[in-house]
Amino acid sequence: MHKRTNIGRCRSRCTLAAAFIFAGAITRVHSQEVKAIFPQWKYIHSSSQSLYEYLADDALLKLKERKKQLDGLASEKDWVKRQQEIKQAYAQILGPFPSGTPLNAVVTGTLQNDVVRVEKIYFESLPGYYVTGALFLPAGQKKKVPAILYCSGHSQAGFRSGIYQHMILNFVKKGFAVLAFDPIGQGERRQFANDTARKFSPTQEHSYPGNQLFLTGRSSAYYFIWDGMRAIDYLCSRPEIDTSRIGITGRSGGGTQTAYIAAFDSRIKAAAPECYITGYEQLLMSRGPQDAEQNFAGGIAAGLDIPDLLISFAPKPLLLVTTTRDIFSIQGARDAFKEAKRAYSCLGKPDGVHMVEDDAEHASTRKNREATYRFFRQHLANPGSSEDENVPVFKREDLDVTPGGNVYLSLGGENLHTLARNYVTQIVKERAPVRGEEELRQRIIHATGFHKTKTTELPVFSGRYQRKNYFIEAYLVKSPAGYYIPLYRLKPGDSNKKNKAVLLLDDRGKSEAIKDGSMADSLALAGYQVVVPDLSGFGELGNGYIKGGDAYVDGIPLNLWYMGILVNQSLLEIRMKELSVLIDWIKMYSSEIEGVAKGVLTTDLLHIALLRSNDIRSLLLIDPLVSFRSVIETPDYKTQYILSAAAGLIKQYDLYHLINAYSEKNRLVLINPRDGAGKIITGQAGKRLTEYGIAPGHFLTIKYKQGNRSL
Repeated sequence: MHKRTNIGRCRSRCTLAAAFIFAGAITRVHSQEVKAIFPQWKYIHSSSQSLYEYLADDALLKLKERKKQLDGLASEKDWVKRQQEIKQAYAQILGPFPSGTPLNAVVTGTLQNDVVRVEKIYFESLPGYYVTGALFLPAGQKKKVPAILYCSGHSQAGFRSGIYQHMILNFVKKGFAVLAFDPIGQGERRQFANDTARKFSPTQEHSYPGNQLFLTGRSSAYYFIWDGMRAIDYLCSRPEIDTSRIGITGRSGGGTQTAYIAAFDSRIKAAAPECYITGYEQLLMSRGPQDAEQNFAGGIAAGLDIPDLLISFAPKPLLLVTTTRDIFSIQGARDAFKEAKRAYSCLGKPDGVHMVEDDAEHASTRKNREATYRFFRQHLANPGSSEDENVPVFKREDLDVTPGGNVYLSLGGENLHTLARNYVTQIVKERAPVRGEEELRQRIIHATGFHKTKTTELPVFSGRYQRKNYFIEAYLVKSPAGYYIPLYRLKPGDSNKKNKAVLLLDDRGKSEAIKDGSMADSLALAGYQVVVPDLSGFGELGNGYIKGGDAYVDGIPLNLWYMGILVNQSLLEIRMKELSVLIDWIKMYSSEIEGVAKGVLTTDLLHIALLRSNDIRSLLLIDPLVSFRSVIETPDYKTQYILSAAAGLIKQYDLYHLINAYSEKNRLVLINPRDGAGKIITGQAGKRLTEYGIAPGHFLTIKYKQGNRSL
């Protein structure tokens, strides 16, 4: 065993650290097998996704209130007011867009055949933030033509994908110009293309840095929308384009962008989102929230639903392109169409919105393509045949704008991560200093949404096991959300003469935490009562998360985090409430509580300990994250840290504020403190920690090599 300590102004020796480090070898007797708690409770256990259901129920209630409000809209004035409310809500969520800086557009090459002339281009959406794309013009063009902004779905190839090229070139044969561009994370804008450690899909390319943006309070949708608006700026700069006839379309993720850009840019005259439009109700009851840019922080809480994008666009021509077996619920699409139809009717354009369905999965079909051509021919005044024709497509590499097929390898520049890093630098610079512990508490409450709740129900006693010198009691405690928290209570046989209790959290789950030789075991043998729960998302409550889907990164189901973001309920807040209820219960039999946490749950415990510092008088944090700013600034951050964060939290405070404030009057021990990448902060730990804002002399840090002992 090797240990190294750096002792600052620690007011007294921490007995928990001593129990952890210096507990000697213990002679064992045969221990009874400790079983999971839920299996014997068939009705309770049947709710296998309790946390998601709790959040979804909250969302569905808010969506029901929105629907009731819309049901009362009956006049043009009502719907105009609704459009204004929608735009104000989105403006509040996204914040103001930047001023339009020079595009600095560059044409890097051309392709030409009898049908089309292709100019391969890039431009700067923001200074140094490059967007790659291609302008497809009808060959032999003599006059201004209508244009289509084509948004690519989640294909690694971007618009170079064969099916996307097929539709683009059909538009060109019908006399349209088409500007197709790469969304960030796709085509030549793949941010992790040169990272051998990460093989991200496009959705993961969006969500992984999108999480960092959410911590700053900004959705990656902000940049997706802005890229589209700058693409329209580029179209308007071209003399070949009739700027009074610009339409937009795209499938899947491109359908998302189509709906967004059409709602935000008045220069779009007609829009046809394909295989995306649905309602949040159906989405939440099926796949759950998808990748980062498809979620607006507080969107549902603000009374918004996906159909509001369509309502905002009314009464301009709109076509919903759908399939009946799509991953996005067709029922949701039909309901969205009905809502939009009501808005269009009251706004005097009942025939302005259309919907086409085909019996297919998440795919482009001939029927839907031809309906789309026909729609734009009619509404962009470009008559002619709408037949879907066979057209030869270009090789993928022929459409590459940059020599290596990746803008970051060729030009460098900004990506979503660097934009988040730059933004957090600005936030921290402008963030007002925290003036006192009470102000910090208020900031925590504001950022997390926490408010103290109590449960009136007594815990359900679920059995007892014997170990040498102590018992293990199993309980179920009802959480403020209505589901049950399973926990073990390690109770010394001498009735705990010290009258002290330890609340111990382990991100491996409570079953791992109580094994022979564990810290919980050592503390119980030392005479402490030890309460070891499984908080939501861990141990027996770990199945409350959605597995798989578009927001599944490093085995972490971020779609549940996004679910909370949509309704303004952070997972951090929910676990803080769970902990607060447990603290109230422990106080019924113990006069003093000490807190211990390992891994990512250190963040949750630190938050509630600061809010209830009179109840939790000391903390031992093992492998704690010490800075959310470090998570934002680290390109390869540890994804699991996100689940204990709240959107926009960094605007209010960072973890060092909590560490400094708590250690001013209580005992605090940090063992192996970690940065945003999950790496132990090495070197002179105390000196290094000051780089993260932690005041010197307020803590005891221990770098511990555990050998064969369990934490």
